[in-house]
Amino acid sequence: MLKFRYSKHARFRMVERGISKKEVETGVIKGRKYIQDDKIVSSYSYFEVVYKKIGEIIYVITVKPRW
Repeated sequence: MLKFRYSKHARFRMVERGISKKEVETGVIKGRKYIQDDKIVSSYSYFEVVYKKIGEIIYVITVKPRW
């Protein structure tokens, strides 16, 4: 079972952009993924989730709109 942790920056961006935790979690699970530097970017719906996976923990760094 994956556990999600959110950076302060990610929480701020989620509120600013109206993206819920449920949407972020769905985006991480179902989104199309690619590697950027040492992070994973998951593209889903109208946004992207930038995160790191550390064991069973998904550490969400930021959430941004897809262009």
